[in-house]
Amino acid sequence: MPDKFPYGGQAVIEGVMIRGRSHVAVACRLPSGDIKLHTEPIRPLTSRSRLLALPFVRGTPALLDALRLGFSSLLYSANVALQAEGQEPLSKRAYGLTIAASMAFAVAVFVLLPSLLVPRMNAGVFLPNLTEGLIRKALFVIYILVIFRLPQVRKLFQYHGAEHKVVNAFEAEADLSEAGRFSTIHPRCGTDFIAMVVVVGILVHFLIGWPSWPVRLASRILAIPVIAGISYEILRLAGRRPQSRLLRTLVAPGLWLQRLTTAQPDERQVEVAKAALTSILDLEQREAAEAPANA
Repeated sequence: MPDKFPYGGQAVIEGVMIRGRSHVAVACRLPSGDIKLHTEPIRPLTSRSRLLALPFVRGTPALLDALRLGFSSLLYSANVALQAEGQEPLSKRAYGLTIAASMAFAVAVFVLLPSLLVPRMNAGVFLPNLTEGLIRKALFVIYILVIFRLPQVRKLFQYHGAEHKVVNAFEAEADLSEAGRFSTIHPRCGTDFIAMVVVVGILVHFLIGWPSWPVRLASRILAIPVIAGISYEILRLAGRRPQSRLLRTLVAPGLWLQRLTTAQPDERQVEVAKAALTSILDLEQREAAEAPANA
């Protein structure tokens, strides 16, 4: 039987990151054709405090962990690519400033701007919040469609599809050499989380009402942990009860959205994703074998 731990990860530059129980692995394809592997230990925020592991609280720490690991993995892959081309690697400060600018852009465009774009309407509080949510979703879809035209982003989406294929193969108890025949869609994808946040955000913002725009914009930022916590619990529940028609309906928009954020990878890209997952499984198997001796 395969391990029930929810393995997953993300695409990076010319590679894939896979997160395991206690380690993360990044596999990158070098210009020479070789695959460079990097592993390091991780300690989730939810393991550091019982409070952070509570239901409806753990969603925000989990999101922060995912962002931190994602950014560090992207930095590693970017430096691998730069060094392969004989260029100087990015400093942590330079990369940090880039990430800060990216986060500010994301908050401005996808959190604040949709609220400002809602036209004046005398229709209570639900319709303006629904309109805001639909605008937020539309902006995200337009953004994905625009960046998909960039060759490097298209390749990133292919590696995203490769990551899903190997995880799907592992969870189906298939040999990873058969991963190419599996789907590029996976129900635990971060894209699902984004889609769920939009849906839950409409309901949470409805409870807040439709105050003046300064209060409204502040509430959109302050409500992020609440929305993240609720969205995280819904996705966890959906994973445990795939037979529920209601939960399948709630996660369906995220699965549809994945058709934009993933692309069919080639065999070499699937091989990179397989290398990342295999390195994590081998590492954890060795740790498990050594545990009794060290006890």
